[in-house]
Amino acid sequence: MLEIIAAGVAGVVGHSRSKDFVRRRLRFTNVVEKPGIGLFTGAATAVVAGTAITLLPFIGPAAGMVTGIGLGIGVGTGVSRGAAQARSGWHPDD
Repeated sequence: MLEIIAAGVAGVVGHSRSKDFVRRRLRFTNVVEKPGIGLFTGAATAVVAGTAITLLPFIGPAAGMVTGIGLGIGVGTGVSRGAAQARSGWHPDD
């Protein structure tokens, strides 16, 4: 049960932080023009975070992978949404 809660919290935090970073910092780069950037960053985050969390001594492999996948989904959707907002002309003062 705790791994589900941890995955949800990691997903929400990952989504909000990555969306804010992409639309504020990367809006003038070519990164936001690539259509598959959210899928790529989400998958990479899930693999790296899942592996890193699994290696922690007090967390088991199943909980680590579930949390890593939750974080990957959150980061992937946040990057996709932030890139869409940056393409549409979102300005931080709005």
